[in-house]
Amino acid sequence: MFVITADQIDSRHDRDRASDMINELMLRHAEAFMLPPDQTSGDEIQLLVGTAADAFAVVLDLHRTGFWSVGVGIGPVRTPLPATTRQATGDAFIAARAAVTRAKRSEARFALDTPPAPDRRGASTGAEVEALVTMLLLLRQRRSNEGWEAVDLLESGLAQTAIARTLGISTAAVSQRVKSAQWKVERAAHPALVRLLDNLDSDTLDSDTSEMDGLRR
Repeated sequence: MFVITADQIDSRHDRDRASDMINELMLRHAEAFMLPPDQTSGDEIQLLVGTAADAFAVVLDLHRTGFWSVGVGIGPVRTPLPATTRQATGDAFIAARAAVTRAKRSEARFALDTPPAPDRRGASTGAEVEALVTMLLLLRQRRSNEGWEAVDLLESGLAQTAIARTLGISTAAVSQRVKSAQWKVERAAHPALVRLLDNLDSDTLDSDTSEMDGLRR
């Protein structure tokens, strides 16, 4: 499973954004959450997500706001699940805590961790996936407001001619905005990144099962 812990950036000099962020995520991703999202400590929110695709989408939405350091922990979660996210425990929660601590010091404000693996293979792969996700986040971070405006309309299903009419600009200008935003490059990377995250999740579950089998012997 995927645990996402997000800590509000510079919360001492800003209003509490946790409730608003949780409400926004619920509107966009309600079915993704295994338990209701929680505000765990003042300026922090915690989310439990079941699939790689949903976790990736939530990370993108959190990061885009610019208000959060985002840590993702991938691994087993103790079952049966409790009533709230703040009551849940497991390796994924420990990994998410370590990740968000590192995320506060990273340029993209993002980090990813997995439980330590006996052969270290999982940890190494996790670092590689973190690096790739970080590159994509930095690409998005450099996108202009005009680029986001065009990309959002494009992703809503509008053709570039309709976007041009909506924005009152030429079709060529829309095309240039989309090109400068590197939207095609970003979208082409999404399936591969989701697949890598899914593989990490499978690896941590396999590792956990192997350890349990070893204990039974």
